[in-house]
Amino acid sequence: MEIFEEYGIEFLARYAHIISGVAWIGLLYYFNFVQTPAFAAFEAGPRNEAFAKLVPRALWWFRWAAASTLAFGLLLFALGMGGDFAPFDDMKSIQTLSILAGMLLGIIMFLNVWLVIWPNQKIVIANAEGVLAGREADPAAAAAARKGACASRTNALFSIPMLFFMVATGHLTAFGGFDTSEGGKRAIWYVVVLAVAVVFEAIALSAPAAGKPQAWHIDQHKNTIILGFVLTAVLYLVMEMLFG
Repeated sequence: MEIFEEYGIEFLARYAHIISGVAWIGLLYYFNFVQTPAFAAFEAGPRNEAFAKLVPRALWWFRWAAASTLAFGLLLFALGMGGDFAPFDDMKSIQTLSILAGMLLGIIMFLNVWLVIWPNQKIVIANAEGVLAGREADPAAAAAARKGACASRTNALFSIPMLFFMVATGHLTAFGGFDTSEGGKRAIWYVVVLAVAVVFEAIALSAPAAGKPQAWHIDQHKNTIILGFVLTAVLYLVMEMLFG
């Protein structure tokens, strides 16, 4: 088959990366834009039952989709570094600057899934199972739920610019006019992207109480969406200012 003869493992890695990413981000949006607002309207009993029976299944697919997305993405980037498939062998190219920005956000999102969201959700799930079995509620469950929610909303926030720069990577050359020859400007680009990621990740890890000013983008999913597009626009404008 010509498609495999021409692209081989690169094609398979890209396809697997996309399928895994659709599953990961789809579940991320389900949790943030559907499940969380719905659960807030549930009575305690039905909510505990849903946490005990529904959430563990969804989180299994969620965390392993995140892992496979990262694995196939890193494989795809490594294959592209060979120069036969993608322009990433040139670390100064606009495509590399774009894809690395997306990769940074994606890696932080992956770490949030496995190191923050999943450990804290295990506490919430165990608490729901215990309450359904007639045991006392775990006093640590509320704080764990908040920590997991803050990380999850931050992932939803990061996903918007992350997806933009992942997709834009394949199209930036067509726009033309990008001059990435100056190392100082490339350094500024990476510093700006890293600073944005660090600020919002620090807020997530601090798990601010609901209603705090720094939790504006966490408490309401519509605010998360708005800020996500604002951040995307700002980062792209920075790219234009530096390299356009």
